[in-house]
Amino acid sequence: MSTQRILAVAGATGAQGGGLVRAILNDPDSGFSVRAMTRDVKSDKARALADLGAELVQVDLDDRASIDQPFEGAYGAFCVTFFWEHFSPEKENAQATAMAQAAKDAGLQHVIWSTLEDTRKWIPLSDDCMPTLKEKYKVPHFDAKGEADQAFRDLDVPTTFLLTSCYFENMIYFGMGPQKNEQGQYVVTLPMGDQKLPWIAVEDIGKSALAIFKAGRQYIGKTIGVAGEHLTGDELAAGLSKGLKLPVTYQAVEPAVYRSFGFPGADDLGNMFQFNRDFSDYFCDARDLNAARALHPDMQTLEMWLKDYGSRIPL
Repeated sequence: MSTQRILAVAGATGAQGGGLVRAILNDPDSGFSVRAMTRDVKSDKARALADLGAELVQVDLDDRASIDQPFEGAYGAFCVTFFWEHFSPEKENAQATAMAQAAKDAGLQHVIWSTLEDTRKWIPLSDDCMPTLKEKYKVPHFDAKGEADQAFRDLDVPTTFLLTSCYFENMIYFGMGPQKNEQGQYVVTLPMGDQKLPWIAVEDIGKSALAIFKAGRQYIGKTIGVAGEHLTGDELAAGLSKGLKLPVTYQAVEPAVYRSFGFPGADDLGNMFQFNRDFSDYFCDARDLNAARALHPDMQTLEMWLKDYGSRIPL
């Protein structure tokens, strides 16, 4: 009879959840088995996880009852939401609260909630240094997650609050990589001024989460930030130039300019980068590199990540 404890993983076919699923399945000594929560158990991504040994469970995070099945009999759960699917902070908060309630009802022993700062604690809605969005938020995809922290606390769910960083993969899938300007030169454009931004390889989030689960109760009730590197725009451009073997320069713009770019979520991201810039010292300190590497010693830097994934950045 297997003595492996079950971890239910939300967003199992997504970035963070998928990283954790693979981290567990690639570690035969982890002591855990995987219950992969996904909306479509027949998708290619889901079937690939099943082939690796994951148990698939169909779950709709908007349906509170459907979350009970994967949590039943599990030791713990990794809870994450994906704002960019629907752009609704209210829906994101509701999904997080539903997972917290299901975790409480199932008596889970350890939950990791992938969260972010509620920026309104630093920039109140009355502060017009940046626009208020959707009437109640400064950075909706941050604020809703940070607000949902309270649901896990109020229900006394044994939770580790995991603060993540900007994904290196955003340069592949989210258009944040080098782009040619009108002069044909490659530039990376960010409203960060000369301030540092924490970055991470998404697979390292999953590996860090597994390390937290393996540590037992050590991190319950704590907030843990993870990052592989803190980079200014110039440092990012220099790293890309070296890794991609082509000249890349950093183009600094004001947050208001970034908000005006017009792609879906540009206003949210413009506000996010403004928060990252104006509170860079706090934001980086909350994602201390030494502490992150103590948790996961093989955390990738930009240089390391580019060796494996640089060729996938569209140029």
